[in-house]
Amino acid sequence: MHPKQLLDACTELVKRTLTFEHPADAVVSRFFRENRSLGPRERATLAETAYTVLRKKLLFEALAHSGSGPRERRLAILGFAECLKEQSGKEPKTRAREGFDSDSFVKAALLPQELKWLKDCASIQPEDLMEAHRHNLPEWLVAPLKAQLGDAFWALAASMERSAPLDLRVNILNAKRSDVRKELEKAGIQAQPTPYSPWGLRVDGKPALARLDAFTRGAIEVQDEGSQLLALLLDAKRGEMVVDFCAGAGGKTLAVGAAMRNTGRLYAFDVSGHRLDALKPRLARSGLSNVHPAAIAHERDERIKRLAGKIDRVLVDAPCSGLGTLRRNPDLKWRQSPKAVEELTQKQAAILESSARLVKAGGRLVYATCSILPQENEAIAEAFSAAHPDFVPLSAGELLEQLKVEGGDALCSGGEDGRRYVRLWPHRHETDGFFAAVWMKKA
Repeated sequence: MHPKQLLDACTELVKRTLTFEHPADAVVSRFFRENRSLGPRERATLAETAYTVLRKKLLFEALAHSGSGPRERRLAILGFAECLKEQSGKEPKTRAREGFDSDSFVKAALLPQELKWLKDCASIQPEDLMEAHRHNLPEWLVAPLKAQLGDAFWALAASMERSAPLDLRVNILNAKRSDVRKELEKAGIQAQPTPYSPWGLRVDGKPALARLDAFTRGAIEVQDEGSQLLALLLDAKRGEMVVDFCAGAGGKTLAVGAAMRNTGRLYAFDVSGHRLDALKPRLARSGLSNVHPAAIAHERDERIKRLAGKIDRVLVDAPCSGLGTLRRNPDLKWRQSPKAVEELTQKQAAILESSARLVKAGGRLVYATCSILPQENEAIAEAFSAAHPDFVPLSAGELLEQLKVEGGDALCSGGEDGRRYVRLWPHRHETDGFFAAVWMKKA
C-alpha cells in the first residue's frame, strides 16, 4: 500500500477510535474485518498509530492546533510518524534488509506543508511542554497516582506511553519452559524467561503466534507476567475444589488448571456467557479436562449457594477500571471516570462478599484487580478484613517466598513489613498494574 493510502486508512481508524463508543481493540478488529486485503505490516502500523494517538492524546491535540486540515488527519500524522520511527528502531536488521526508511516513508505520505508542521512539532523539547502534555493522563487520575508514587509518578506516566511487552505462559501440563524457548528460537523468535513467573517467556517484538505448533498444541498462551503471578498466588493443589469467580476468557483459569495437573475440579464462573465462549477453544488446546465453565446470573446465583463452604481456593479477579493495562488499552483512561470507578467499587465489594461464602474452613481466598487505584484495591481488602474476622489476612510476600518467586518482596507493599499485598507497576516490574490480597478462612 502506498504511504498516502496507508495514512488515509490510519486517519479513518483514528477517527473511529476517538468516538470512544466501543473499546479500541474492538474498533481495530472491526476495521481489519472490513479491510481484509491489509497485510501484516499494514495492520501493525494502523493499530499502533491509533494506539499511539490514544496514549498521547493530550499532547497530540495541543500540537494539532498549529496545523491545518482535518483534526483526525493531524492526529494521525503525529501517531503515524512516531509509530514508523519506533518500528524502524525495533527491527533495524529487518528494516535495513528490506530497504525500509521511516523518514522516506513519512515524506512520501505527507504534503509539503504537513512535513514542515511535523518538523516544527518534533523540535519542541519535553521540558517546554505543559505538565498535562507530558503525562497524557486525565486530571482526575493524576492526583491519586501522585499521592501513591510521589516523584515516581513520572516514571509510571512514561511507561504508560509505551506498548507492553508480549508475554507467554508455558502450559506446564504438557511442556517445559526451557524446551519451548528452544522451539521458539528455531522458529526465529527470541524469548527470555520472565523475571518473576516460573511459567513465563517474554518475546522480542510482536511475532505471529497462531500458526506455531507450540500454540496450536496448547504449549503456550499469551498472558502478561503479572496475570500469571496472580494464578500462582492461588497455589491450587492437585485434587482440590477451586473456583475462578470472574473467569472471563479464562487466562488465569487455564494457568490454575495446569498448576492442578488436570486433577480436582475447577469451576470457571462468569456473568458473561459470551466471554466464557472465548475460553472454549483455548480450553480445547490446553488439554485440560478438570475445568467446568458456567455462566451465572449474578454473584448470588443458586450455583454459588450450592457450593457454599465447599471450595478449597477461590480466585476473585474482580471487574475493575483496568487502569493497570493502559499500555495495552490506552483508551480506558479516556473512557473511565470517577463515577464509573465508584460504581465498580460497590460491585467489587459485593462480589468479594459473595465469593467468600464459597471458601471452606482452612481454604484460601484471593482478591485481585488490574487497577492501580487504591479505592479498588487496598480499600476493598481492608474493608473486607474488618467485616470478616473469620478470614485471616496472609502475607503475600511470605507466600511468594514459599513459592520460590525470586525477588518477591519487590512485588509487595502494605502492612507493617511492606509485604501484605501484591502491588505490580509497569514502570517497576514491566508487568501490567495488578493488585492482590490473600486470606485464609479460619478452621
